Amino acid sequence: MDNYNDTIPQQTTKVKAIQNGVCQRCHQVASGILPDKCVYCRQCIGLGRIDSTDNLIRFKEINKRVYPLSKNSYLTWHGKLTDQQEKVSEKLQLSLRNKRDHLVHAVTGAGKTEMLFKVINAALIQGLRVGLATPRIDVVNELYPRLCEAFKTVSIGKYHGKEFCEPQNEQFIICTTHQLLKFYRSFDLLIIDEVDSFPYVNNPMLLAGARFSVKKNGVQFYLTATPDPELLEKVRNRKIDYSRLNRRFHGGLLPVPENQFYLRPFIKNKKINYKLLNTINHLLLLHKPILIFIPRISELEDYKNTLAKACTKLRIATVYAGDKERQEKVQQFRDSKIDILLTTTILERGVTFPHVQVIVVAADDKIYTTPSLVQIAGRVGRSMDDKSGKVIFCYHRYTKNIRQANRQIREMNQ
Repeated sequence: MDNYNDTIPQQTTKVKAIQNGVCQRCHQVASGILPDKCVYCRQCIGLGRIDSTDNLIRFKEINKRVYPLSKNSYLTWHGKLTDQQEKVSEKLQLSLRNKRDHLVHAVTGAGKTEMLFKVINAALIQGLRVGLATPRIDVVNELYPRLCEAFKTVSIGKYHGKEFCEPQNEQFIICTTHQLLKFYRSFDLLIIDEVDSFPYVNNPMLLAGARFSVKKNGVQFYLTATPDPELLEKVRNRKIDYSRLNRRFHGGLLPVPENQFYLRPFIKNKKINYKLLNTINHLLLLHKPILIFIPRISELEDYKNTLAKACTKLRIATVYAGDKERQEKVQQFRDSKIDILLTTTILERGVTFPHVQVIVVAADDKIYTTPSLVQIAGRVGRSMDDKSGKVIFCYHRYTKNIRQANRQIREMNQ
């Protein structure tokens, strides 16, 4: 773990924050210049500015076991995995024993979290330190209570930018990928959920942060429904182990999107397209919550105000990354206190809303990649008592990303 105090505890060491022009926290080139000619790092300034006069404090003996061995299981979850889930779980435990990185390629709603329980338990019993990181704050907030319930006797750390606290020495940590920059060579097992997700994917700083947060003899597991070519190439070259699961935990199929072509604008002069309004009204007849994805933050209020006039009795809200009430609104939607939630891509993955129906407005917008469209569709039909639902892609142009998303979903259903 990195710290910034000049007082060094007995088991720590001090290193210069900037060495040879490279930041030792995020391992990127430090290009900022202060008026006194000191160099500082612009890349990770969101975690607090560090410059060439600062030091980082790191724990010593980072590759030695520091947590006690246990003869007893820490797992308090008493659920049962499906046969396919059990096979993936066993492969993960084997990879941990063999110190092999592992890619889990599983459809949305496959129960990836539950498949991790046994390997996390095995690591904790061995006195290993475990980190579970994901790019999105909302996913951290959803995973944390589930894992606290599954490991009731374990003190689990939770770290993300909306709930600031200094990193402690918990054996098991759940955090955003940004927070990994605070943990240098800390984890024996690092699990990265939604490894293909923004802002982690193709981000050199976050990729380096994840790499350097793992001990030199540690292991990384990657979880995703849409792996990138680089990870698949490592699988083909047998550099990492691989598991694939094409079925959801309840055995149901992925919802196949309904594609709707629009000739006129979706919203104009604060009036919503009649075809889109009819689509929303038809979904409302199902008496289920509706999640509507809008590509631009600036458009959220226009859609909200227009829908509020057309649907006067409905509870409608908007949410986006910088929304100060973001966590509260998401929980209200989960608790059925909001009927329609208008959102940006922050809710495209890693969150579960019972019985939700989904509309993607302007699915042809460049902000929606093929993986994000697949993930958005995967929000639907995740409940054991509601295995299907509506996913509607609304567009002016039938783009390559929409076409590939449709194809991938159908292929996974075969």
